[in-house]
Formats: sequence, structure tokens, C-alpha cells
Amino acid sequence: MRACWMEQGLPVEEPLLLAELKPGRPHQFDWKSSCETWSVAFSPDGSWFAWSQGHCIVKLIPWPLEEQFIPKGFEAKSRSSKSDSKGRGSPKEKTLDCGQIVWGLAFSPWPSPPSRKLWARHHPQVPDVSCLILATGLNDGQIKIWEVQTGLLLLNLSGHQDVVRDLSFTPSGSLILVSASRDKTLRIWDLNKHGKQIQVLSGHLQWVYCCSISPDCSMLCSAAGEKSVFLWSMRSYTLIRKLEGHQSSVVSCDFSPDSALLVTASYDTNVIMWDPYTGERLRSLHHTQLDPPMDDSDVHISSLRSVCFSPEGLYLATVADDRLLRIWALELKTPIAFAPMTNGLCCTFFPHGGVIATGTRDGHVQFWTAPRVLSSLKHLCRKALRSFLTTYQVLALPIPKKMKEFLTYRTF
Repeated sequence: MRACWMEQGLPVEEPLLLAELKPGRPHQFDWKSSCETWSVAFSPDGSWFAWSQGHCIVKLIPWPLEEQFIPKGFEAKSRSSKSDSKGRGSPKEKTLDCGQIVWGLAFSPWPSPPSRKLWARHHPQVPDVSCLILATGLNDGQIKIWEVQTGLLLLNLSGHQDVVRDLSFTPSGSLILVSASRDKTLRIWDLNKHGKQIQVLSGHLQWVYCCSISPDCSMLCSAAGEKSVFLWSMRSYTLIRKLEGHQSSVVSCDFSPDSALLVTASYDTNVIMWDPYTGERLRSLHHTQLDPPMDDSDVHISSLRSVCFSPEGLYLATVADDRLLRIWALELKTPIAFAPMTNGLCCTFFPHGGVIATGTRDGHVQFWTAPRVLSSLKHLCRKALRSFLTTYQVLALPIPKKMKEFLTYRTF
């Protein structure tokens, strides 16, 4: 229904706060320890939520949340129903003590290959069945790989010389992990080869804040404290191009579900939507202040912190320093909905839609309602085609010009 309302120009409901989780009593660490929630993540199947709650702790929480956190009338879709999970034994919340401040989180399925027996000789702690894993990027440059169901530490990856700021697994489940660090490099790890480091990507001149792998696993985008972002090939691990257009540091990036679009968010208060294949700038979304600033500070209170695509690819969510979560429709230049939030740092959509999770400087995580939409047949066709056709391949098709413009997202 909400998709129909949008076509008729009627407003979308404001996001509602479904639940807010707060850390328990802070641990007594030294002054260097941080209480911020720099990263939150849902597992690809939607059955787990990872919360970096500060003080070196990550909480692994089964999804949907327990009933006391969710208002009546709201049901979060997950892989299995509550009755099914009760029959199998409900998963338990896990606490991972990483020993260092946690900056990045990433989930991946861990398949059970035929060579499992050979692997087990070298890593007897690794389970002999398929499982779900979580990678955590730490303050000392280490990356720890955990088994979600048991909370056991599987691997420790060393190589970075500074904070591991972000992590991204290939969506195909091939166990290739990309890490972004303050040491100004990205590193590629192959967990199928005992966590071997297979490539170091250099070229950034500032801390690397964010890395994102396209859903078709062909491209990698990295954002550092620079005005440009880098696009890399995930096949050759070479630089494809630099995308230039922002006026300040780029801090977040994300690909659309069909890999046809890339969005980047910057301290310059803008989100830019790009065609990653051609490097063309398709649209800019400007974060204007709703209220006048409280003081004469020179800092942009609308500086962006995070941007992400919704799972069907029709919406964006952004978190900015002006204490607002914004929801954007792909076709519009102004937000369709706002929600007040303080000190937001990160955001991500639930993989089945309907929920946005946000993390804050206070170590809190908040869950908000997100627009539920029934995608049009046109968009479903575009999404299916663009999942395996590049922009150049679409432009070469013997079809009308208007159809090409629609398929390449040039009908804004």
C-alpha cells in the first residue's frame, strides 16, 4: 500500500521507535576505551543482530527481539517462526569480549566444504558443519572471527598497523573478507585459506573509513578522509577509477541491491548517487537543517555519518549530526520521513525490510520502523536485469531509449 501512496504523492508515516537497547553498567577500562556503537549488523538471513555496544564488547542477539522489547502489533520477519525455534531450542544471546575497542562488524555464512577434514587438522576449533560467522575489526589492527552459535573465537587475522575501521564479506559466501583501516590500506583475506592475507590495496592518503562490496561481487568501494572515493575490481584487485564530486571527507558508502547504483555520504552534508560502471554522477541529496544552529560553531551540524540502501533498493537511510534519521525515496530529492535521534553514528536495514537499526555515541542501539513497500513489476524487472548486466551492456541492447534510461536509473 505504501508504494501506492508514494505514487499518489501522499506522505509516508514517520519512523516509529520500536525498541532501544542500552549497555549495562560500563566496565572499568582505562581512558582509551570507548563507549560508542560504531557498527551494527544483521546476519544475511535475518536471524541474528550484532551490536558493538562499546567497552570492547559485542552483543549477539537472536532476532526477532524478545517480546518485551517490541510493541504489540509489530512482527519482525525472520527465517523461522517462534514456534519453530522453540521446538529446536531457542538460540541464546552471546557476549563477545574482544579485548579491544570494536569498530567494524560483518557477518558471513561459513559453508562446510569437502576438504573440511584437512582444514580441521590445522584448525580443530572450527566446526565440522555449516555455520554463521562474525568478523570484528579492533582498535589494535587485529580482526577476530567468531562462530555465532557458540560464541567461540575461530581465527585471529593480523596485518593492519592501526584501527580496523570497517569490514565487508563478499555477499556470495565465498569467505573473502575486505578490511579498511586507519593505516590507509585495505586488505583482502581468504578464510578458505586459513585466513591468509591475499592482497593489500594502497593509494588512499588518509584513514580509510568504509568499504563496501557490490552484491554481484565485481566491485569494491572504499571511502577515506578524502573528497574522492576509490572503486576497485574484486577480480584483479586493481583500481578501476576515482569518483570525485564531494567537497569534504567521504565517510560512508553502499551499493544498491542490484549493483547498479553506488551512494556515498560526506561531511559536506551531501549524499551522491553514482553509476559505478561509468563514474557518472546521477543525483545529489542535500541535508538541509530543519532548525537553526544553537551556537556559532563552524562545524556542519548536518555532517553525515552513515548511508545505506533498503533491501529492495527503493529507499535510502541516512544518519547525520543534526540529530535526525532521514528516509529517502530513490526518485525524490527531499526526505520522505524523519525521526529524531541523538548522536547517531551508523545505520543498517533489516535484510527482509521493515526495520532500521541505528547506533549512537552513547553505546545505544535503536530499532525504527521503515517503509514497507511492494515493488512494482517495472522495478523488479530492472533489478533482475541489472543484477547481471552492466550499464554498458544495457546501453548496447536494441531497445527504446526511454527503456534504457529507466534501466540505468536516469529517469529521476
